[in-house]
Amino acid sequence: MALAGEFDIIARIFAPLAKETGALGLKDDAAVLTVTDDHQLVVTCDTLVSGIHFLSDDPPASIGYKALAVNLSDLTAKGAHGYAYTLSLALPRDTEMDWLEAFAVGLAEVQDLTGISLIGGDTTATSGPLTITITALGLVQHEAAITRLGAKPGDRLYVGGTIGDSCLGLRLLEDPSLGQSWGLSEEDVAYLTECYRRPPIGTLEALLVRNFAKASIDVSDGLVADIEKLCAVSHVGAKIEAGRVPVSAAARKALEAAPDLLPDLLSAGDDYVPVIAVSESSADLFESEVDEQGVDFAQLGAVTDTDGIRVLDERGNELTLKNKGFSHF
Repeated sequence: MALAGEFDIIARIFAPLAKETGALGLKDDAAVLTVTDDHQLVVTCDTLVSGIHFLSDDPPASIGYKALAVNLSDLTAKGAHGYAYTLSLALPRDTEMDWLEAFAVGLAEVQDLTGISLIGGDTTATSGPLTITITALGLVQHEAAITRLGAKPGDRLYVGGTIGDSCLGLRLLEDPSLGQSWGLSEEDVAYLTECYRRPPIGTLEALLVRNFAKASIDVSDGLVADIEKLCAVSHVGAKIEAGRVPVSAAARKALEAAPDLLPDLLSAGDDYVPVIAVSESSADLFESEVDEQGVDFAQLGAVTDTDGIRVLDERGNELTLKNKGFSHF
């Protein structure tokens, strides 16, 4: 079925995702939001372009899921919970209505998991690639938002999830023969490709970030590169112990078959998990809370008073990385 007009698309596809309160049923040009006296609004925006941030033949539901999830990872790193979002689409002219319906299913999945809802946006046609821009709004109590500023020498660095699964998933989608080369089962391959298409959503992680982190960032451009960004704002350095970086069972199989993958996993990005600095005095309580909540935070290093980021192998030797992370330009 071919696409209908802009307003029909909004009414049929996106209005069901919106709430009447604030969003006005997506029948107006702007949303009207009331933020309580006790809360601050956290705003983040990400643009995803076909062929760069996702594959053009990825399932549309996974594209919708990923587009919203990557914005929520920024909110998680601030200790905020998702409140509302806007969606702007630049659609190739041959886009089918069936594709949009499936895309909206992915958005709805994330909404159901988090309680966030659509409040507006824009839809236009393009002769270029599919481009998706989401602006997500999050709420956090006054003065409780966690930024990149605040890490101190001696703080412990923790990461809230595994590293490198998305990188491996993308490689498997681009070259399925790698699964056999790495000794992966069909279940391993399915897990890793799903990690690329559907990033984790950290609802419990956001609470722990808010309660314990002194500084925080989400891993989108690469573990080493993003830690370096955090440290630059906090005017500190960091030591990362590669052997303590958490990886999934599937990624561990791949590393055992191809150890030279390690530098890529540390720098590839697309993990969308939080990295936080926790003061040494709070670390034991933090780890106790992590165990009690069943959340996957693992210590991978520490903040230092020296410049730069040092990545050490299991023997304590410094690893040399060709690239620290992804760069758009």
